[in-house]
Amino acid sequence: MAIRQPVVSVLGHVDHGKTKLLDRIRGTSVQAREAGLITQHIGATEVPIEHIYKVCALLIGKKKFDVPGLLFIDTPGHHSFVTLRARGGSLADLAVLVIDIREGIKPQTIESIRILRQYKTPFVIAMNKIDTIQGWIPVDGRPFVLAEKAQQQHTLDALNEKMYNIIAQLSEQNIFADRYDRIDDFTKTVALVPISAKEGEGIPDLLLVLIGLAQRFLEQQLEKGEGPGKGTILEIKEEKGLGKTMDVILYSGTLSRGDIVALGTSGAPLVTKIKAILKPKPLDEIRDPRDRFDSVKELHAAAGVKIATQNMEGAIAGAPFMVVKGPNDPLLKELKEDSAIKIETAEKGITVKADAIGSLEALAFETKAAGIPIRKYSVGDITRRDVVEAAYGDKANHVVLGFNVSITKDAEVEIHNHDVKVMTNQIVYKLIEEYQEWVEESKKKTDTDKRSEFSFPAKFKVLPNCIFRASHPAIVGVRVLAGRIRIGQRLIGADGRDLGKIKSIHTGEDTLKEAKQGEEVAVGIDGVTAGRQINEEDIVYVDLIGSAVKQLATLDITEDEKLVLQETIEIKRKEDNFWGM
Repeated sequence: MAIRQPVVSVLGHVDHGKTKLLDRIRGTSVQAREAGLITQHIGATEVPIEHIYKVCALLIGKKKFDVPGLLFIDTPGHHSFVTLRARGGSLADLAVLVIDIREGIKPQTIESIRILRQYKTPFVIAMNKIDTIQGWIPVDGRPFVLAEKAQQQHTLDALNEKMYNIIAQLSEQNIFADRYDRIDDFTKTVALVPISAKEGEGIPDLLLVLIGLAQRFLEQQLEKGEGPGKGTILEIKEEKGLGKTMDVILYSGTLSRGDIVALGTSGAPLVTKIKAILKPKPLDEIRDPRDRFDSVKELHAAAGVKIATQNMEGAIAGAPFMVVKGPNDPLLKELKEDSAIKIETAEKGITVKADAIGSLEALAFETKAAGIPIRKYSVGDITRRDVVEAAYGDKANHVVLGFNVSITKDAEVEIHNHDVKVMTNQIVYKLIEEYQEWVEESKKKTDTDKRSEFSFPAKFKVLPNCIFRASHPAIVGVRVLAGRIRIGQRLIGADGRDLGKIKSIHTGEDTLKEAKQGEEVAVGIDGVTAGRQINEEDIVYVDLIGSAVKQLATLDITEDEKLVLQETIEIKRKEDNFWGM
């Protein structure tokens, strides 16, 4: 039986060279047109076997393979790998994990490894940026095994040192890897291919390893199914001269012009008919082709194509599609289950929006990793309803995060009416960073507001030889031992006696509103006489309101402030056993 081309997903940490690698393979510059030069959406590129023969000629001579080529999927990170579901598992048959030789394993690398294991997806490692090694002499498109022979010994030593560091890091993740040309058993050892996506060196080696693994270990898995076509919707967009179209990956079966298909939506599947199947030319990128598409009558898996249907209203990116017999086909139930967005929600949390299922789940993945709970989510632009509903509950959760979406005019009006923070970005991790920065700023502001409402725990020590005025007000030099003291705070002694109120705080000629732990300042105190109620070496506490004690325990106070709070409670309860309860 004939076999289809394997679907190869490219994963790795941000900026380790995933899209650059594919740009090199296909001779394009898709990366330069992405937001922040970082891939935001899933793309697909077909690399036919004839191109692989040409690129790998120096390595394979006239050897031939049964595999008809490779279908590469470029993802915005490991998240989309999870959302591209097929047959209850991953859409990818193989994967390439890109690692920057200078940086080694990073957080997203580890996450990618975990997901590859979860889906039992065989993978190879592209150790990128070998051209950055000092003394490396590059030659455009040269196989690594030939490039290695042209380098000086000190350059090879530097290469090996970095490679073995990465191999050691991988072993900590229970991944046993070695250079591909040193492996005897590919079922036990992960192949590591040194490459330069920039110079093209090592690309022939990488393509050969992928084709070899597919031919040797995946032949049965790659048998062409003759059944109805099944696939995943990558993106829905307006195409000049065609109207609304869908970029899709056909991963199983056959798709023909005129077929009835069911498309995944947020509710019941949409049943419609295919009007046109448009296939990008080999080595062209489906998201951003250089040439016009070819119109085809029939298509066999696996392929990345653009299709036009009679109706795609409500269909959402990231959802599955399949050829069906009609609106009563039993397969519709299966498709509806596959279309369900699986995001964990909490009773208290923020709202997230994105332009596709994949990017929504990617955003949800990042928010969960960052410990940010989600209360509501949906695909599409940020609307008035989103803003109004985001204003529900705690003010800290009056937030809407939007990935690659717009804000409607009605929503913009409601943002100000309901005091909701709305943040949008075209890069997922930057959106998370922006949110975290906002949370930090909000905490600082809240802390300042709370401290101005009532006193926080604090204490200071009167310094020896630092009584500058005895009374009206008494002015003494102090060191703040914990917390912070502010003008207007009332004071008590270690025995609970009232020691007046702070009238002023000075350092040199400067007047301060507050003094923090560790600072030495001059404090003016109304209501006491130095040498009588207050003396050198005395420990003085800020007086607290009993009703505020429970609230203080829930706020972000330091460990030293917690200790002073406990000391203050003990002092106050000498007179009132139930103070602060």
